[in-house]
Amino acid sequence: MRRRPRSAQLRNRDFLCARQPGVELLDVATTFKLRVNGNPVQIATIGQAYQFLTTLSSTEWMEFRALHNDAIDSLERAASNATLAVRATNAVRALFVSAKLL
Repeated sequence: MRRRPRSAQLRNRDFLCARQPGVELLDVATTFKLRVNGNPVQIATIGQAYQFLTTLSSTEWMEFRALHNDAIDSLERAASNATLAVRATNAVRALFVSAKLL
C-alpha cells in the first residue's frame, strides 16, 4: 500500500466529517481516558481520536511514527466504513501504549 505524502494529508477532523456525515459520533470500540500535560483527556469517537492525533505536531509523534501513521490511516478508513472501528481502536491503543499515555 502506498502512503500519501504527509503534506497531502488533511490534518483535522473536517476531513472525516466531509467524508461521512455523523462520523464525529461514530464511537471507537472503547473510551480512552488519559492525561496530557496534567489535563484529563477523554476520547470516545473516531473524530475525537483523529483530531487528537493530528493537532499535536509531527515532532511530538516522531518516535512513534509508524504507529502514528497506522493509527491515522485506520481512523480515516473507519470514517468511511464503520466495521473498521475496532481495527482503528486497536491501532490507537497500540500508539497510546507505546507512548505511555495509557
